[in-house]
Amino acid sequence: MVISHAHLDHLDVRSLRLIDKDTPVLASRATQRLIKRLGFADVTEMEAGESRDIGRLRLTATPAVHGITRHPMAAPGNSLGYLVQGRLKACFAGDTGLFDEMAGLADDLDLALLPVGGWGPRLPEGHLNPLTAAKALRLLRPAVAAPIHWGTLYPPWLPPAFNARFGRWPLAFTRYAAQLAPGVDARVPAPGGTTRIDGALQERAIP
Repeated sequence: MVISHAHLDHLDVRSLRLIDKDTPVLASRATQRLIKRLGFADVTEMEAGESRDIGRLRLTATPAVHGITRHPMAAPGNSLGYLVQGRLKACFAGDTGLFDEMAGLADDLDLALLPVGGWGPRLPEGHLNPLTAAKALRLLRPAVAAPIHWGTLYPPWLPPAFNARFGRWPLAFTRYAAQLAPGVDARVPAPGGTTRIDGALQERAIP
């Protein structure tokens, strides 16, 4: 399991309690104590550029441009994405803004998972929106991309009209992706859904 940063919507205690405690955890800095209190024994705090092998996979922490503390009194941490390499190569961007170094994160990337939204009426600095996520595709150059960070958290204090707005973010991402990165197969699985990328990878392999 990988944890990108300590913000409450990404390091959620109730969600972690549902996961097998034998699961290895890679996490951002200043989170190990909390995660171990939840019963996880195998916890590694990561810095960008560090790697760990788990089974047949190599997981490498990558930079992210985002806030770093869980709450105002918490110890400073860091925000990360992760590159997962096995038979295929996938990038989970975590929560991040757009930054030029994305271009050097990985070669021949099969899949990019990019945040395109948030949970409030606006996106503060340090987040990708549908347009900047599509711009990130030009730097990462994956075969397939899917939007994340939308449609899974709806604060009860927001008026219902905002719910429809959240659902438009991933669709806007695919429209921008078609314009800015037409070589990328951008698709929108439903929250909790699945998708297969084999066909897109075979098409890319054809000279």
